[in-house]
Amino acid sequence: MKYLQIAALVLLIAAAIFFSALGVGPLGRLQSAFLGLLSPLSHSGSVVKNSIGSLGTDLMTLDQLQSEYDRLLAENKKLRAENNGLRDLQQDNDHLRSVLGYRERSSFRLIPAVVMNHSAEAWWNTIKINRGSKDGIAPDMPVITDRGLVGKTTAVSDDMAEVVLVTDENCKVAANVEGTKEQGISAGARAPEGELQLAFLSKLADLQPGQKVYTAGVSGGIFPSGIALGTVKSFHARELDGEAILEPAADLGTLDDVFVVTGAK
Repeated sequence: MKYLQIAALVLLIAAAIFFSALGVGPLGRLQSAFLGLLSPLSHSGSVVKNSIGSLGTDLMTLDQLQSEYDRLLAENKKLRAENNGLRDLQQDNDHLRSVLGYRERSSFRLIPAVVMNHSAEAWWNTIKINRGSKDGIAPDMPVITDRGLVGKTTAVSDDMAEVVLVTDENCKVAANVEGTKEQGISAGARAPEGELQLAFLSKLADLQPGQKVYTAGVSGGIFPSGIALGTVKSFHARELDGEAILEPAADLGTLDDVFVVTGAK
Protein backbone atom coordinates (compact mmCIF):
# COMPACT_ATOMS: atom_id res chain seq x y z
CA MET A 1 0.00 0.00 0.00
CA LYS A 2 2.91 2.34 0.82
CA TYR A 3 4.44 1.66 -2.63
CA LEU A 4 1.12 2.63 -4.31
CA GLN A 5 0.97 5.93 -2.47
CA ILE A 6 4.55 6.72 -3.47
CA ALA A 7 3.77 5.87 -7.15
CA ALA A 8 0.66 8.12 -7.16
CA LEU A 9 2.65 11.01 -5.70
CA VAL A 10 5.31 10.59 -8.37
CA LEU A 11 2.68 10.63 -11.16
CA LEU A 12 1.04 13.75 -9.72
CA ILE A 13 4.39 15.59 -9.64
CA ALA A 14 5.14 14.48 -13.23
CA ALA A 15 1.75 15.77 -14.43
CA ALA A 16 2.33 19.11 -12.77
CA ILE A 17 5.71 19.44 -14.43
CA PHE A 18 4.20 18.47 -17.82
CA PHE A 19 1.38 21.09 -17.69
CA SER A 20 3.83 23.71 -16.49
CA ALA A 21 6.02 22.93 -19.51
CA LEU A 22 3.08 23.47 -21.89
CA GLY A 23 2.94 27.15 -21.12
CA VAL A 24 -0.03 29.47 -21.31
CA GLY A 25 -0.74 28.95 -25.04
CA PRO A 26 -1.21 25.16 -25.15
CA LEU A 27 -3.09 25.18 -21.86
CA GLY A 28 -5.38 27.94 -23.09
CA ARG A 29 -6.04 26.00 -26.28
CA LEU A 30 -6.90 22.95 -24.25
CA GLN A 31 -9.31 24.96 -22.13
CA SER A 32 -10.84 26.54 -25.24
CA ALA A 33 -11.37 23.13 -26.82
CA PHE A 34 -13.06 21.91 -23.65
CA LEU A 35 -15.30 24.99 -23.50
CA GLY A 36 -16.09 24.53 -27.22
CA LEU A 37 -17.44 21.12 -26.44
CA LEU A 38 -19.67 22.56 -23.76
CA SER A 39 -20.80 25.63 -25.81
CA PRO A 40 -23.58 23.96 -27.92
CA LEU A 41 -25.14 22.52 -24.82
CA SER A 42 -25.02 25.88 -23.09
CA HIS A 43 -26.46 27.65 -26.13
CA SER A 44 -29.29 25.15 -26.46
CA GLY A 45 -30.19 25.57 -22.84
CA SER A 46 -30.27 29.35 -23.27
CA VAL A 47 -32.55 29.08 -26.35
CA VAL A 48 -34.94 26.77 -24.54
CA LYS A 49 -35.01 29.07 -21.54
CA ASN A 50 -35.67 32.14 -23.74
CA SER A 51 -38.44 30.30 -25.71
CA ILE A 52 -40.20 29.22 -22.54
CA GLY A 53 -40.02 32.78 -21.26
CA SER A 54 -41.49 34.16 -24.50
CA LEU A 55 -44.26 31.55 -24.53
CA GLY A 56 -45.19 32.45 -21.02
CA THR A 57 -45.74 36.08 -21.99
CA ASP A 58 -48.00 35.09 -24.93
CA LEU A 59 -50.26 32.69 -23.04
CA MET A 60 -53.48 34.05 -21.42
CA THR A 61 -54.44 33.20 -17.89
CA LEU A 62 -57.64 31.25 -17.21
CA ASP A 63 -59.28 34.42 -15.88
CA GLN A 64 -58.39 36.28 -19.07
CA LEU A 65 -59.79 33.45 -21.22
CA GLN A 66 -63.04 33.43 -19.23
CA SER A 67 -63.33 37.20 -19.56
CA GLU A 68 -62.81 37.02 -23.33
CA TYR A 69 -65.37 34.21 -23.64
CA ASP A 70 -67.95 36.21 -21.69
CA ARG A 71 -67.33 39.27 -23.89
CA LEU A 72 -67.76 37.29 -27.10
CA LEU A 73 -70.89 35.60 -25.75
CA ALA A 74 -72.47 38.95 -24.81
CA GLU A 75 -71.57 40.38 -28.24
CA ASN A 76 -73.11 37.37 -29.97
CA LYS A 77 -76.36 37.75 -28.00
CA LYS A 78 -76.49 41.45 -28.88
CA LEU A 79 -75.99 40.75 -32.59
CA ARG A 80 -78.67 38.03 -32.54
CA ALA A 81 -81.14 40.39 -30.85
CA GLU A 82 -80.42 43.10 -33.42
CA ASN A 83 -80.85 40.59 -36.24
CA ASN A 84 -84.19 39.40 -34.84
CA GLY A 85 -85.33 43.00 -34.51
CA LEU A 86 -84.45 43.72 -38.13
CA ARG A 87 -86.28 40.55 -39.22
CA ASP A 88 -89.41 41.65 -37.32
CA LEU A 89 -89.26 45.09 -38.91
CA GLN A 90 -88.91 43.52 -42.34
CA GLN A 91 -91.94 41.29 -41.71
CA ASP A 92 -94.00 44.27 -40.52
CA ASN A 93 -92.93 46.24 -43.58
CA ASP A 94 -93.86 43.38 -45.91
CA HIS A 95 -97.23 43.02 -44.17
CA LEU A 96 -98.01 46.73 -44.50
CA ARG A 97 -97.05 46.69 -48.17
CA SER A 98 -99.31 43.70 -48.74
CA VAL A 99 -102.22 45.37 -46.94
CA LEU A 100 -101.81 48.65 -48.84
CA GLY A 101 -101.50 46.77 -52.11
CA TYR A 102 -104.69 44.83 -51.41
CA ARG A 103 -106.57 48.03 -50.60
CA GLU A 104 -105.50 49.52 -53.92
CA ARG A 105 -106.44 46.40 -55.89
CA SER A 106 -109.76 45.77 -54.16
CA SER A 107 -113.01 46.50 -55.96
CA PHE A 108 -114.51 47.66 -52.63
CA ARG A 109 -114.25 50.89 -50.68
CA LEU A 110 -112.33 49.88 -47.59
CA ILE A 111 -111.78 51.56 -44.23
CA PRO A 112 -108.74 50.16 -42.39
CA ALA A 113 -109.13 49.34 -38.70
CA VAL A 114 -107.02 47.95 -35.88
CA VAL A 115 -108.25 45.08 -33.71
CA MET A 116 -108.42 46.29 -30.11
CA ASN A 117 -109.24 43.01 -28.38
CA HIS A 118 -110.37 39.51 -29.19
CA SER A 119 -113.05 37.61 -27.30
CA ALA A 120 -113.40 33.96 -28.24
CA GLU A 121 -115.63 31.47 -26.45
CA ALA A 122 -117.01 28.11 -27.51
CA TRP A 123 -120.08 29.48 -29.30
CA TRP A 124 -119.57 33.22 -29.38
CA ASN A 125 -116.73 34.94 -31.20
CA THR A 126 -116.31 38.69 -31.43
CA ILE A 127 -113.62 41.35 -31.80
CA LYS A 128 -113.62 45.11 -31.29
CA ILE A 129 -112.07 47.53 -33.76
CA ASN A 130 -111.00 51.19 -33.41
CA ARG A 131 -113.44 52.56 -35.98
CA GLY A 132 -116.99 53.78 -35.33
CA SER A 133 -119.84 55.85 -36.66
CA LYS A 134 -117.71 59.00 -37.00
CA ASP A 135 -115.56 57.02 -39.48
CA GLY A 136 -118.60 56.01 -41.52
CA ILE A 137 -119.05 52.59 -39.91
CA ALA A 138 -122.59 51.24 -39.42
CA PRO A 139 -124.01 47.89 -38.26
CA ASP A 140 -124.07 44.97 -40.71
CA MET A 141 -121.02 45.97 -42.73
CA PRO A 142 -118.67 43.19 -43.94
CA VAL A 143 -115.24 42.99 -42.32
CA ILE A 144 -112.40 41.37 -44.26
CA THR A 145 -108.63 40.95 -44.53
CA ASP A 146 -106.53 40.44 -47.65
CA ARG A 147 -107.01 36.69 -47.10
CA GLY A 148 -110.77 36.54 -46.74
CA LEU A 149 -113.97 37.22 -44.81
CA VAL A 150 -113.72 37.98 -41.09
CA GLY A 151 -117.34 38.75 -40.17
CA LYS A 152 -119.71 41.71 -39.90
CA THR A 153 -120.14 44.74 -37.67
CA THR A 154 -122.85 44.69 -35.01
CA ALA A 155 -122.91 47.28 -32.21
CA VAL A 156 -121.29 50.58 -33.25
CA SER A 157 -120.32 53.60 -31.14
CA ASP A 158 -118.67 56.85 -32.17
CA ASP A 159 -115.12 55.48 -32.24
CA MET A 160 -115.50 51.72 -31.81
CA ALA A 161 -117.36 48.81 -33.37
CA GLU A 162 -117.98 45.21 -32.42
CA VAL A 163 -117.52 42.55 -35.08
CA VAL A 164 -119.09 39.11 -34.95
CA LEU A 165 -116.83 36.58 -36.65
CA VAL A 166 -117.81 34.04 -39.32
CA THR A 167 -117.01 31.29 -36.79
CA ASP A 168 -119.99 32.38 -34.68
CA GLU A 169 -123.13 30.32 -35.25
CA ASN A 170 -125.18 33.50 -35.61
CA CYS A 171 -123.08 34.81 -38.51
CA LYS A 172 -124.68 33.14 -41.54
CA VAL A 173 -123.17 33.60 -44.98
CA ALA A 174 -124.53 32.52 -48.37
CA ALA A 175 -121.70 30.77 -50.23
CA ASN A 176 -120.84 28.78 -53.32
CA VAL A 177 -118.12 26.22 -54.02
CA GLU A 178 -115.58 27.05 -56.70
CA GLY A 179 -115.88 24.98 -59.86
CA THR A 180 -119.36 23.63 -58.98
CA LYS A 181 -122.98 24.75 -58.91
CA GLU A 182 -123.20 23.96 -55.23
CA GLN A 183 -124.50 26.70 -52.94
CA GLY A 184 -125.18 26.65 -49.23
CA ILE A 185 -125.28 28.59 -45.98
CA SER A 186 -122.18 28.83 -43.82
CA ALA A 187 -122.13 29.34 -40.04
CA GLY A 188 -119.88 28.62 -37.08
CA ALA A 189 -119.51 24.92 -36.27
CA ARG A 190 -119.62 25.23 -32.46
CA ALA A 191 -116.15 23.68 -32.31
CA PRO A 192 -113.00 24.91 -30.56
CA GLU A 193 -111.07 24.44 -33.84
CA GLY A 194 -112.89 27.46 -35.30
CA GLU A 195 -114.31 25.58 -38.28
CA LEU A 196 -117.30 26.47 -40.45
CA GLN A 197 -120.27 24.34 -41.46
CA LEU A 198 -121.53 24.77 -45.01
CA ALA A 199 -125.03 23.25 -45.00
CA PHE A 200 -127.91 22.81 -47.51
CA LEU A 201 -125.66 21.38 -50.20
CA SER A 202 -126.75 18.60 -52.52
CA LYS A 203 -126.45 15.11 -51.03
CA LEU A 204 -124.64 14.08 -54.19
CA ALA A 205 -122.17 16.97 -54.15
CA ASP A 206 -118.72 15.55 -54.91
CA LEU A 207 -116.69 18.04 -52.89
CA GLN A 208 -113.01 17.37 -52.30
CA PRO A 209 -110.62 18.69 -49.64
CA GLY A 210 -108.91 21.86 -50.80
CA GLN A 211 -111.79 23.29 -52.87
CA LYS A 212 -112.29 27.01 -52.34
CA VAL A 213 -115.55 28.52 -51.07
CA TYR A 214 -116.59 32.14 -51.71
CA THR A 215 -119.42 34.42 -50.66
CA ALA A 216 -122.40 34.12 -53.03
CA GLY A 217 -123.60 37.72 -52.78
CA VAL A 218 -127.34 37.01 -52.74
CA SER A 219 -129.77 39.85 -53.39
CA GLY A 220 -130.45 41.84 -50.25
CA GLY A 221 -127.62 40.14 -48.38
CA ILE A 222 -124.89 41.76 -46.33
CA PHE A 223 -121.88 40.18 -47.98
CA PRO A 224 -120.95 40.94 -51.60
CA SER A 225 -119.96 38.08 -53.87
CA GLY A 226 -116.45 36.83 -54.48
CA ILE A 227 -114.93 37.19 -50.99
CA ALA A 228 -112.93 34.14 -49.93
CA LEU A 229 -114.76 32.33 -47.14
CA GLY A 230 -112.84 29.10 -46.59
CA THR A 231 -111.48 25.81 -47.88
CA VAL A 232 -113.25 22.45 -47.85
CA LYS A 233 -111.83 20.03 -45.27
CA SER A 234 -114.44 17.26 -45.58
CA PHE A 235 -117.89 16.51 -46.95
CA HIS A 236 -120.61 14.10 -45.88
CA ALA A 237 -124.20 13.46 -46.94
CA ARG A 238 -126.96 13.83 -44.37
CA GLU A 239 -130.55 12.63 -44.50
CA LEU A 240 -131.86 15.68 -46.34
CA ASP A 241 -128.80 17.50 -47.62
CA GLY A 242 -125.01 17.53 -47.79
CA GLU A 243 -122.67 19.32 -45.41
CA ALA A 244 -119.06 20.43 -45.76
CA ILE A 245 -116.63 21.41 -43.02
CA LEU A 246 -114.55 24.46 -43.93
CA GLU A 247 -111.28 25.96 -42.75
CA PRO A 248 -111.79 29.77 -42.62
CA ALA A 249 -109.79 31.69 -45.23
CA ALA A 250 -108.79 34.45 -42.78
CA ASP A 251 -106.60 33.59 -39.80
CA LEU A 252 -109.08 34.69 -37.14
CA GLY A 253 -106.84 33.78 -34.21
CA THR A 254 -104.12 36.32 -35.05
CA LEU A 255 -106.06 39.32 -36.33
CA ASP A 256 -104.27 42.66 -36.01
CA ASP A 257 -105.55 44.73 -38.94
CA VAL A 258 -108.84 44.45 -40.83
CA PHE A 259 -110.87 46.35 -43.42
CA VAL A 260 -114.51 47.38 -43.19
CA VAL A 261 -116.31 47.22 -46.54
CA THR A 262 -118.45 50.35 -47.00
CA GLY A 263 -119.45 49.72 -50.60
CA ALA A 264 -118.22 49.18 -54.13
CA LYS A 265 -115.69 51.48 -55.81
